[in-house]
Amino acid sequence: MIRLSDGSFVACSPVALPADLKAEIDTLGEVRHLVAPNALHHLFLAEWKAAYPQATLYAAPGLSARRPDLAFDAELSDAPPPAWAGEIDQVVVRGNAITAEVVFFHQESRTAIFTDLIQHFPRDWFTGWRGLVARLDLMAADEPQVPRKFRTAFTDRKAARAALTRILAWPTEKVVMAHGPVIERDGRAFLARTFRWLTG
Repeated sequence: MIRLSDGSFVACSPVALPADLKAEIDTLGEVRHLVAPNALHHLFLAEWKAAYPQATLYAAPGLSARRPDLAFDAELSDAPPPAWAGEIDQVVVRGNAITAEVVFFHQESRTAIFTDLIQHFPRDWFTGWRGLVARLDLMAADEPQVPRKFRTAFTDRKAARAALTRILAWPTEKVVMAHGPVIERDGRAFLARTFRWLTG
């Protein structure tokens, strides 16, 4: 959830919405924007749209074809929509066979927001053979990493590097990811280190 200057919220990659969570959100402000940042994080969009029918629904590139049951209002691009332009910047990381992912940058807090491109699970999160796979995939490395499956799925590295150039230009202090802890400081250096495999 990102609070805009008008007090409303952008719900990015919304999770399940039980009644107690909705009640808590409603005490904080109005949800006006629902965002699916890639073609993998969309399972609860219908639930949130039913709860907030006035909210604008944004799709990552390629998601509309996968979810024809959802009436998306707009597709996300490299330019932020007017609703949050000047507060949140964004860029689409393209060229990946798994999914294109929209990465956001909240300017006031200097926070970069990722979904699946960077992940970090505790080593004991997965057990048995899943634990071995997670370690080999870099999902349970010493610090957050781009999983190997995403690295190998970049079929157009030129496009990915173009997006990364914009991301690394942001004055990032913090990094938030859907599957991992918050990087509280030196975010720009962290991102440069995390994507060194791509930049060479």
